[in-house]
Amino acid sequence: MCCILGSINVPVSSDLLNTIKHRGPDYQAIYCDECGGNKVYLAHTRLSIVDLSDAGNQPIESFDHNYVLVFNGEIYNHLDLRKEITNVQFKGHSDTETLLYYLIEKGENGICNLNGIFAFAFYDKLKGRIIVARDDFGVKPFYYYIKDNQFVFSSEIRPINKLFRSKIDLCSLRVLLSLRYVPSPYTLFENVQKLRPGHYGIIDLNARSVELKIFPFIKKIDSCRNIDFETAVNEYGQKFEAAINRQLMSDVDLGILLSGGIDSALVAGISAKYSQKKLKAFTVGFDSQYNINEIELAHETAEYFGLEHHVVKMDVNDFFSVFSECSRIVEEPLATTSFIPMYYLSKLASQHVKVVLTGQGADEPLGGYQRYQGELLRYKYPAIFFKLVNLFIKLAHIKNETLIRGARSLCIDDDVERFLKVYSLFTDEEVNNLTHHKADTGICYNLISYYYNLLTCNWQKSVDKMMAVDLRMDLADDLLLYTDKITMNFSLECRVPLLDKELILFLEKLPTEYKLKRKQTKIIHRAYAKKILPNAIIDRPKVGFQSPTDIWFKKESDFIKEKLLGGKLVDFIDKNEIINVINQHKIGYNREKQIFLLLSINEWINYNE
Repeated sequence: MCCILGSINVPVSSDLLNTIKHRGPDYQAIYCDECGGNKVYLAHTRLSIVDLSDAGNQPIESFDHNYVLVFNGEIYNHLDLRKEITNVQFKGHSDTETLLYYLIEKGENGICNLNGIFAFAFYDKLKGRIIVARDDFGVKPFYYYIKDNQFVFSSEIRPINKLFRSKIDLCSLRVLLSLRYVPSPYTLFENVQKLRPGHYGIIDLNARSVELKIFPFIKKIDSCRNIDFETAVNEYGQKFEAAINRQLMSDVDLGILLSGGIDSALVAGISAKYSQKKLKAFTVGFDSQYNINEIELAHETAEYFGLEHHVVKMDVNDFFSVFSECSRIVEEPLATTSFIPMYYLSKLASQHVKVVLTGQGADEPLGGYQRYQGELLRYKYPAIFFKLVNLFIKLAHIKNETLIRGARSLCIDDDVERFLKVYSLFTDEEVNNLTHHKADTGICYNLISYYYNLLTCNWQKSVDKMMAVDLRMDLADDLLLYTDKITMNFSLECRVPLLDKELILFLEKLPTEYKLKRKQTKIIHRAYAKKILPNAIIDRPKVGFQSPTDIWFKKESDFIKEKLLGGKLVDFIDKNEIINVINQHKIGYNREKQIFLLLSINEWINYNE
């Protein structure tokens, strides 16, 4: 796990590489070459995890010096891929070396066979080209800038911004307010883009100009498997255990980010089963007055599996004291409050281990979110029913945001438009009022429809289609984005075994009812869990990885108002509308995500403008 940085026709220095040294403090190097009249730079800063010898250092060159690779991530099936590589005497046992020679032999056609988390740049001198790629679910970031025959890529935005100072993209700002994050390929910066998850790009160094041609390597789920439920549960269990076992690949100590739920408990249990050492577990919690506190539940799980348990607590002062720092680290504003507790959790874990496994990624493929339950209602009631519910909510002044959002969306027939309404944090009218500009619903629609058209098939129900889109879009550019940035800020690698490629491909071919039904979520997951976990863990209610911001934002409304109105946010967002959102939250409408997003944007603007 590391950080990659590279360019065409833009010098890369050690000073520039040091801006992202936190991601890989163990070793760094810069490679330079010329091809087709273009200057090529490939740089790397390493966090040593697999093969701690020099054989794992990067940039890595082939024996004949015709190929060079910089790579961030892990290829969990690399030992299987090695068997397909001919006539190579490997120097070590790193997945980096495997990936280099696999790409030499297979080229871009081999990318779809990689099971792992990755972002890489592969330089082929013989063909005069560079191939770049990002993993199927966007666990690892890949940012780039391309303009005027110059190309720069990086695992983080800060090196690109040091080279090319970019302004706020007002169109992306409106997308952010609607969707609560900025989906790939956009960022909040003009001229800085993200490679979409499951995509690769090729640059021809012999062409007249530097151009990145981008292609997907992910494909539609072509059919639904005809399999009985019990057989499916057994196969799911086998694939789940295989995924965990693969992701224990490490030459350094590993740990578990442990919450009170069954997802991280399953990861912990299977990890303990296959690990050769006693594992450490890490939990973040809050004052005992909050019912979302997970420390005691996590401790029970840790004791059950014999894990060494470490805990950190935070309060409202801790929350606000690191807000600016977290916003700087994450680099992109988000509405997800959990990136603050992730800061404290990552800091704690980094004091003990270099690698952690997490239970993230179960909700999207297994139907764990409330919006999927809402989507199931579409099969039970006609659209007119939801129109009447929507009218009743308005007349009765109901304050439940989940109910409001669901009723607003479920009366819409078009899948993509309905998904957009479900996802929207601020309504179109609110975005208009906040920015004095009409919401860019067309752009948001096109972003969702891109994955909808790329991935989904006629045999799937709309809820399956929603989960497929969420898995490559919402998850990648929100939860996985902040997880990568914050953990790597502390030189900590975070792995997500529930997003193992084989496991997800298996899940996406299952009948819908094996994953969710009305008032039931993660059905096959829970059925397997019953074979591993005690009922006391399985029967716990779902608790999201959050902080008690609903309460804090009400208590600290004056402080928040002062902070937002006194910053540069008001140069872009209407002052009266900011006050309105804060006041709405104070009188009982849950607007904590909206307030958090405004705080996040404010910090981003203050830091970057």
